[in-house]
Amino acid sequence: MKISVTAAVMTAALMPCAAVTAADNTKIGYGQGTAVDDQNRPVDAVSFSSRYRDLDAFALSEDADRIIITFDQGYENGYTSAILDTLKEKNVSAVFFLTGDYAKKETELVRRMINEGHVIGNHGMTHASLPTLSDKEAEDEIMSLHNYVMNNFGYQMQYFRCPCGEYSEHALETVHNCGYKTVFWSYAYVDWKTDSQPDPGASLGRLLDSAHGGEILLLHSVSSTNAEILGQLIDGLRAKGFTV
Repeated sequence: MKISVTAAVMTAALMPCAAVTAADNTKIGYGQGTAVDDQNRPVDAVSFSSRYRDLDAFALSEDADRIIITFDQGYENGYTSAILDTLKEKNVSAVFFLTGDYAKKETELVRRMINEGHVIGNHGMTHASLPTLSDKEAEDEIMSLHNYVMNNFGYQMQYFRCPCGEYSEHALETVHNCGYKTVFWSYAYVDWKTDSQPDPGASLGRLLDSAHGGEILLLHSVSSTNAEILGQLIDGLRAKGFTV
């Protein structure tokens, strides 16, 4: 799987989603697990990518030299500008997965993300868990945000991250039939509790120790810790020989 680091600006929305089959719609909560292979990759992330590759659903990229930094943008907590400043300083392109509420409220930040060459991803118009929705509701959850971003920013999104980290085979098929690739992650940590932020030094050490080729790193921009350590994290990953 490759994620382009060049903003995709298009002029037309995707066609309506194709029909899905009667695939299993049992809700599964994704997690990368704690067990790792001999390349320090979480085995559950490796298994997920292998199992669902035909549906363009991935938890790792195919570039063993690269680490992709992604952010989930559910709401703004005042740190995204600083994060963007650091990414610009370090010449890093990240992926920002937007909810509908974020796209509508934070237009200046979204335009800055696009203008500075970051990838904008779809995190659902209302952040609803796809397996809990009807086929029509799931399609609307994806495509209403897709069309909003297209119409208001002139940008065509290509990557979807399942809200709540919840999926089913049927949901992955729905995303695929809407023309999207599903992107989970191969490493994340508890960084989203704004009233209980992790220690910066410990977090930096943990993130560097978990680094692995093909990593898709999930961070939340509401985290003061992430905003503080991001520059050091990028430098540390590069010192380990990874492209970021």
